Amino acid sequence: MTAGIDLALALVEKDLGPEVARSVARKLVMYHRRAGGQSQFSALLELEPKSDRIQKAVDFAKQNLRTALSVEDLAEAANLSPRQFSRAFRAETGQSPAKAVENLRVETARILMEQGRLSMDMIANETGFADRERMRRAFLRAFGQPPQTVRRISRMTA
Repeated sequence: MTAGIDLALALVEKDLGPEVARSVARKLVMYHRRAGGQSQFSALLELEPKSDRIQKAVDFAKQNLRTALSVEDLAEAANLSPRQFSRAFRAETGQSPAKAVENLRVETARILMEQGRLSMDMIANETGFADRERMRRAFLRAFGQPPQTVRRISRMTA
């Protein structure tokens, strides 16, 4: 059933653009491009910048999750001063750049866990958490559960 929805969203994106596809996906309460086995809902839908500059910074963050991402790095990607970037980012997304980067990392780590191919240490490294313990604390903040519980639940439902 969800494959049909994924196809329909791909067609909407092709015909009407990514903004309309995201809007439709949001109404359907699902991410507009799901990897196989991924959960239906994604917290990343809430991170929808309105300007191209902030979108560039979000895209830069997604492509560089393994590295330390500072406000200065993101501001440079957006061609804004760090102070102006921080204000614009919060105004457009409702969260600080640091919180958004953490959410991107947690969401990416959750997807990798659902795929079940990598160890927890490898996932922490791939998603830019300094170590497994920092990833664990971020998961507790985001989901109220440690990563091992999230992985176990995804394996049971698979």
